[in-house]
Amino acid sequence: MKIQKGNLRICHKGHKNYKSSNCPTCPTCEQERKPDNGFLSMLSAPARRALESNGITSLQQLSTFSEKEILQFHGMGPASLPKLRTALQANGLAFKD
Repeated sequence: MKIQKGNLRICHKGHKNYKSSNCPTCPTCEQERKPDNGFLSMLSAPARRALESNGITSLQQLSTFSEKEILQFHGMGPASLPKLRTALQANGLAFKD
């Protein structure tokens, strides 16, 4: 028998999950929202939400920010920067200096 850690949570769509933190994000909903392609599909859910919550949904928008600015976003960590750099370079773009 598997023992669940945390409290049972049910999201607005009815998905059940157990969480030990106060984070309101539903893992099932996040998996359903994950893009199938594009640079946002390469990122973790927190990093993707960090960009989306700051209005960044395209590489052109991303290129208007510096790496330092991106790292200031809640949910964005240094592990995401190489993926973002690669995506920008593949499209002839770069972070702002």
